Amino acid sequence: MKQIYIGNIPYSKTEEDLQNLFTEFGTVNSVQFVKDKETGRFRGFGFVEMADSICADEAISYLEGKELDGRTLRVN
Repeated sequence: MKQIYIGNIPYSKTEEDLQNLFTEFGTVNSVQFVKDKETGRFRGFGFVEMADSICADEAISYLEGKELDGRTLRVN
């Protein structure tokens, strides 16, 4: 298993959108968006946990720096 940080996620995206994006590379165990404790508002970053480290590394290599709805993703 490997946990991946994803930053600069467009605010219009959902956890399901991110899961669909990463499923192209392999099995996704979980997706978690980080939310502000006081407001509950999505903070623009989150984590994806993938079952296979090799698939996770492929996703990181492919998605780092890619544009999603006008925002450049940070994936590591």
